[in-house]
Amino acid sequence: MSRDPIVLVEKMLGGDRLALARLITHLENRTPAVPAIMKAIHGKGGEAYAVGVTGPPGAGKSTVVDRLTGHLRREERTVGIVAVDPSSPFTGGAVLGDRIRMQAHTLDSGVFIRSMATRGSVGGLARATRDVLKLLAAAGFEWLLVETVGVGQTELDVMRLADTTVVVLVPESGDAIQTMKAGLMEAADVFVVNKADRAGAPALMAELKFAAHLHYASPTSSKDVDWEIPVLAAQAHADVGIAEMLAEIRRHQGALTVAGALATRREERRREELRAVLLEELSASVQHRLERGELAGPFDEVAAGTTDVYSAARAILDRILAQR
Repeated sequence: MSRDPIVLVEKMLGGDRLALARLITHLENRTPAVPAIMKAIHGKGGEAYAVGVTGPPGAGKSTVVDRLTGHLRREERTVGIVAVDPSSPFTGGAVLGDRIRMQAHTLDSGVFIRSMATRGSVGGLARATRDVLKLLAAAGFEWLLVETVGVGQTELDVMRLADTTVVVLVPESGDAIQTMKAGLMEAADVFVVNKADRAGAPALMAELKFAAHLHYASPTSSKDVDWEIPVLAAQAHADVGIAEMLAEIRRHQGALTVAGALATRREERRREELRAVLLEELSASVQHRLERGELAGPFDEVAAGTTDVYSAARAILDRILAQR
């Protein structure tokens, strides 16, 4: 198979899954081909709907995603899954493999699963995930599921790429919620208490419902849609509560659409994407010039104390922008 990125895009648009996998590798590794790939797929494919699934380790997120995929496939919907895994200290790759996570769907032509490693990069992970979601949409997948390994800042950055975010918790999550409640309330569109047959589940659900109602009623909360976060009980391993979760995701999709918030959020994401790419390109340009020694003069002046850092930075930026 050709490794030319444009040829790979053409093959991917024709349904070639290996070409899709190789293109994702380009995006993950941020190769020089990324701009050409993203230009080639711009405007391709339908309007895929992205669902983020996050929560603390051990909450059963992979099982939730697996069962949700099963429900969507029974409706003959195509599904692209991005599982964001911790980095391997040896290879830099994802510790958990695609086939280990969701064995039931690996041979299904209507499902594509890809694990992505964090590789210690916070902003880079969000950018790579964003581009992979665009690629999957261009490949024709109707539903995009993004699973993250936790609820830290990295994961919340990734969740901002989703149209609907599901936060999965378990009864043992109770103490941890106190430290992340503010972030969870801003990120979550649906709460799912998994393993709800365990002791402590009713108390956790009551706490979440109370917090969700306070957030909904708060005049200071930033809401662009009339939505009180639902709290659902589930036992994902037994496929209990998954149909109700999918119904709430669709209800949220409908609320966003009616309020015009879905289009507004996507427009704002595109604006933010341009800002991020501009900063990325500017940073790369500065780094390139540093490596070539082109900026040695200003650095020497700052080191010698003859120029202040702000004046030197301004001079460097003016030089870079003038050369573009």
